Amino acid sequence: MALKGTIVVDPMHCKGCSLCVDACPQNVIALDMEHLTPKGYHPAHLIAEGCTGCVICAIVCPDAAITVYREAPQRRKK
Repeated sequence: MALKGTIVVDPMHCKGCSLCVDACPQNVIALDMEHLTPKGYHPAHLIAEGCTGCVICAIVCPDAAITVYREAPQRRKK
């Protein structure tokens, strides 16, 4: 069973550098060309299901603007 995850991008810190877009192995992050942050940048956002919560995007983000959430794996019953 594949892990499921999601990201939250803080628009106050995201400067639209697209490092997370390039680093995402699932190709589920893109810059939101329809919105601007308060600082005038196009922020990153999740564009599709398929995020595994691998955290690579958060690691490469130079402004620590990405928080990753992962679904807890279910424990097996004995």
